[in-house]
Amino acid sequence: MSDSYKFDEDDAVKFIREFVGKEISSKYSDDEILYVIDIIWDWYEKNGYLSLDASTTDDEILDVKGLTSFVKKELANDKEILMDPADVEMIVKGDLEYEKSIEDFV
Repeated sequence: MSDSYKFDEDDAVKFIREFVGKEISSKYSDDEILYVIDIIWDWYEKNGYLSLDASTTDDEILDVKGLTSFVKKELANDKEILMDPADVEMIVKGDLEYEKSIEDFV
């Protein structure tokens, strides 16, 4: 993989902000969006997506609904960050689109 197309948190936040639009973007800090990204990566790790042995095929489908539910649950357990569940869904979708956009260049 080229170094220029690796996951970059700053680029991810910028991409997500553009993806979700000004109304949602203006509600949350970069740190709050990064927290959602961290939860997504925690879910990947817990479900074996980050394993060196994991090989994704075209037949495998990411459980977006399960991922989104996990993120919402983790945020609900964290009493310091309050996010609208609909916004969480959009942020998760934005992160997935960012990941897809960098995979297209690999």
